[in-house]
Amino acid sequence: MTEEPRFEQYLGHFLNRRGTVSIENAMNLDSLLISRDASLLGVLRPALEKVSVDVQVCAESLRSNDLLMKRKFDAVIIDCDDMQDGFDMLRTLRQSQSNAKSVAFAVVNGKTTTQDAFQSGANFVLQKPLTPLHAARCLNAALNFMVRERRRYYRHPLDMPLRVRTDSQELTATATNISEGGMAIRVIGKLAKDAKIHVRFTLPETSTSLDLTGSVAWADGTSHAGIRFVEVPQSSQYQLEKWLTDRLQEEMPKELQGYAELP
Repeated sequence: MTEEPRFEQYLGHFLNRRGTVSIENAMNLDSLLISRDASLLGVLRPALEKVSVDVQVCAESLRSNDLLMKRKFDAVIIDCDDMQDGFDMLRTLRQSQSNAKSVAFAVVNGKTTTQDAFQSGANFVLQKPLTPLHAARCLNAALNFMVRERRRYYRHPLDMPLRVRTDSQELTATATNISEGGMAIRVIGKLAKDAKIHVRFTLPETSTSLDLTGSVAWADGTSHAGIRFVEVPQSSQYQLEKWLTDRLQEEMPKELQGYAELP
């Protein structure tokens, strides 16, 4: 009897109360395999584990769609021909808010052509029967893209003082996390959603001071708000990306650290 792929427990990125990584392999890359093919899983699991990619398996179309709507994955592997609605999931992946830019692998078995897979949003195509050598080569080629995507949405937890200036006031605030595109803050005072603001801060453990323009993406009406950067000088963008890349490399397995370097 063929063993059904087990639905794996999610290994995500969780923070403890001090804002540090708190579970083993928390900074491994995350992938979702949508398939009922145990032999495919048997080839992909060791290949993924070898390059520090955790794999979660889902063998149900409805649950797969639900996962793709709610969770962010660095890679999504879809069994297009041997999974019900597999090809449709590939086509709609780029429309999902959470995984529109995830690296997509299409697994085909004679029905879907390579050209169709690429035109429907796949970054890489795997042909059944999949061999360990082909899987390894494809995954190694994809790692740069997967790590680049992780760096794009990576948020680093911190406790960093900053100054926030609006058209009418200047406020004292603390950043609680930061990414390439924005930050979460605690502020003494209130900020209105969509308000234009200027933030000035010095990146921790550096002398690099940044002065950026942003807008209030959300505010809870008390002391917490999210800032989206909208005007970032090129030199400041590089300094921020370099600082975040260094932090990301510190948390990643050594096998992936070289892939996180800026070009």
